[in-house]
Amino acid sequence: MPAKRSNRRSAVARKRFALPTINWRALLSGLVACVALAGVYKGTIWLLDQPIEAVQIHGTFQRVPSVRIEAALEGYLDEGFLSVNLRDVQNRLTEVPWVAKASIRRQWPGVLDVTIIEEKAAARWGKAGLLNTRGELFIEEATHLPVELARLEGPAGSEKLVAQRYFDLQQRLEQRGLSINILGLNDRGAWAMRLSGGFDVRLGSTGIDGRADRFFRALDQILAQQSDKVAYIDMRYTNGFAIGWKKAGARNASIDSEIGPHG
Repeated sequence: MPAKRSNRRSAVARKRFALPTINWRALLSGLVACVALAGVYKGTIWLLDQPIEAVQIHGTFQRVPSVRIEAALEGYLDEGFLSVNLRDVQNRLTEVPWVAKASIRRQWPGVLDVTIIEEKAAARWGKAGLLNTRGELFIEEATHLPVELARLEGPAGSEKLVAQRYFDLQQRLEQRGLSINILGLNDRGAWAMRLSGGFDVRLGSTGIDGRADRFFRALDQILAQQSDKVAYIDMRYTNGFAIGWKKAGARNASIDSEIGPHG
């Protein structure tokens, strides 16, 4: 009896730990199929990834230099239609002056379809810079400055702050037939502006929103018919303001003295 029981345990152990058999023929067939599919895929990609045949450029723009667009694209024209990195091309195009946004897509069988959106200059910045509608300095040294744009001034890094103040004030002034010629923020945090009517407005460095509201009330109630006679309006008072009237034959002092130097 003990011998039979021992033999039975050995048989059970062998059965429990028996390794599975491998169908080598099926495994080999699967590997061959995978290799074949990979080869077909690579071959198909190679056949389809032919050189780029043409580039179509869309967009209405006046300032974007076409020569710079062509130069930005030139390095990619020898790449494959499928293998060219569209993100790289897009990044290169957005480095071109006056390009706000570039989008690219493949158009079968071998065309890159490029759409360019041009920056819109909203104001000048300092002597030669240009700000876009988001208050970003997109050109530091412009070769052409549209004379119709207002000139904004401020310390380095204050572009968006000054631009936002400009947009807010300009909207309210346009409702009254006026516009800003110069708006500046000096290093002491004081604001001043010169309007198209030829007079200056000194807003100071504190309570700017409240002072602006008082200025517009004064403009509507008192100065609407006399703005051409005003040399400056000083809003740096707690409850009122001061008016400087133009003198015959006299010119306004430069608003630069109010804006002050900037870094």
